[in-house]
Amino acid sequence: MEQSFKGKNIFITGSTGFKGSWLSQWLYDLGANVTGFSLKPDTTPSLFESLGLEKKINQIYGDINDLKTLKYELAKANPEIVFHLAAQPIVSISYEEPVSTFQTNVMGTVNVLESIRTATTVKAVIVVSSDKCYQNNNWPYGYRETDAMGGYDPYSASKGCVELVVASYRNSFFNPINYGLTHKVAIASARAGNVIGGGDWANERLIPDCIKAINENEMISLRNPYATRPWQHVLDALYGYLTLASALLKDGVKFSEAWNFGPSTQSIHTVEEMVNKIILSFGKGEYKVIDMKVYHEASSLKLDISKAVSMLKWEPVLNTDDAIRMTADWYKKFYEQKDGIVDFTSEQITAFTKKTKRK
Repeated sequence: MEQSFKGKNIFITGSTGFKGSWLSQWLYDLGANVTGFSLKPDTTPSLFESLGLEKKINQIYGDINDLKTLKYELAKANPEIVFHLAAQPIVSISYEEPVSTFQTNVMGTVNVLESIRTATTVKAVIVVSSDKCYQNNNWPYGYRETDAMGGYDPYSASKGCVELVVASYRNSFFNPINYGLTHKVAIASARAGNVIGGGDWANERLIPDCIKAINENEMISLRNPYATRPWQHVLDALYGYLTLASALLKDGVKFSEAWNFGPSTQSIHTVEEMVNKIILSFGKGEYKVIDMKVYHEASSLKLDISKAVSMLKWEPVLNTDDAIRMTADWYKKFYEQKDGIVDFTSEQITAFTKKTKRK
């Protein structure tokens, strides 16, 4: 897989975000020519700044809602591969700012695909969606790629809309039937679970909230302790995106579809179970359950990953304990020796890559 990206021009929207920063570092380590298009980091500290990515990649600070600038910068970068990660990713913010959430997540995706439609070099496109794009009926089994789109809250609904937008552009402008005849662009969407990993400082996320509380010797507050989620390390999700991108480059007709990249069934845990594992990994910390349910939250959410396992030969590498250990190790390193975090991040990527080869 690594040779699919060496020397390639790659365009990443949302490059300053949590996933975008990890992906930018991974591709930089693989020898890719990365152009990032994103707003400036909105957290302090930020993973993007901690890794010094502004000096490693060609970073363009811009908004995907600005079609004119986005179209110009994407064409200028001459990318073969586009990863679209830019989004408003927080459920609670979608309640406070529903208009901007739909604007960024839905029309922002339209702008990205429209920019690709007028570009001449793009061959593979990964639109990163979310496991929350599905109409959640709290089923005990995992959702499959063919299940209905939906979404109770504005964020989830916007992600369901994103999937419809991708399907529409693929059918209308990049239809696999015409691949190699009228176009050479392969587009797929990727739906991942709840990702964890070092360098996430966003609000309203379980791991960052736990890390902040533990680091400041405060009590961890749990709002919905019995909700189950598909937890996975960020590198497992990115490994899925990279595997999919490589497959699109080789055979776009076969893989231009929607794909789930979630953890194994054994890695689906309740919020409370995850917090106990985090506390055990750090060797300290306490939590309390608070009665502050101010917006709707699904009680259960799982992904069926059998399609990716069967067709892409992808499977999650890390179990929950491994993912939490790697996450805890990253934050410990950051707080103990910040100037060593760049090398440590690359070391985690290298160690993960070796595990994928052993699997």
